[in-house]
Amino acid sequence: MNQKYFYTDNINPIILHLGPIKIYWYGLMYYISFLFIYHIIINKNNKILFYHKINKKNLENLLYYGFINTIIGGRLGYEFIYNAKIFFKNPLILFEIWRGGMSFHGGMIGAIIYILYFSKKNNYNFFSITNLIVPLIPIGLGAGRIGNFINGELWGRVTYNIPWAVIFPNSYDEDKLFIETYPKWKTIFNTYGALPRHPSQIYEFILEGIILFIILNSIKKKNNNNISAIFLINYSLIRIIVEIFRQPDIQIGFFYNTFTLGQILSIPMLLSGIIILYKYNK
Repeated sequence: MNQKYFYTDNINPIILHLGPIKIYWYGLMYYISFLFIYHIIINKNNKILFYHKINKKNLENLLYYGFINTIIGGRLGYEFIYNAKIFFKNPLILFEIWRGGMSFHGGMIGAIIYILYFSKKNNYNFFSITNLIVPLIPIGLGAGRIGNFINGELWGRVTYNIPWAVIFPNSYDEDKLFIETYPKWKTIFNTYGALPRHPSQIYEFILEGIILFIILNSIKKKNNNNISAIFLINYSLIRIIVEIFRQPDIQIGFFYNTFTLGQILSIPMLLSGIIILYKYNK
């Protein structure tokens, strides 16, 4: 067993106070990722405008409203899927984005709905738009996972045999329930005040943020539907694998004592990616 673990309570989730206003790292991560994506796309606008036949104003609207719909979809998805009981008692928690709680699958649905509307309204090909955006999605994914780590949320499963195990003080209540079932962990819990866990947020940052970015941006032919399909396939596979190390939300738990909700929601993504890849490569 390690004698010393990294404690996430060494990181303050609040960057600074501006009077009654609190600036959180979590919200800042998404804002910074949007600025990066906006900067990358707009700075390549000459090539993009010609290639995708989209004018600059429409491009800016796509990015701005697409981002807003992604955030709304992510928050709604999380509250409806993972936090429904509390959400229906207090719907205003939907706007408390700084506390964390974003569903990627909900965010993706929100983005797709807006892109469908945008494409139809402006007579653009749907996949032409998704192929433009998809290679940069990992920037937002990676930024979000860093925000999760700073918030000390979405932690991994209990472990003590890896040198990078992390103590998440926010897991205290859940850890108390854990040692009731597995009392052999009680000594470790009493020593550290919580149980050492996989830093699954960092795993996801590396796989979803860095590796997926490299994969998508190494594809040379951006003018076909392959890139959207490859994103769906690779993200879903990464998510299914990472969920093995990630602790499911306590209010959801496991399905059939094995599968997490994140894994189940990733299966339709995987199948959709395979179908798109097959259909457009016949």
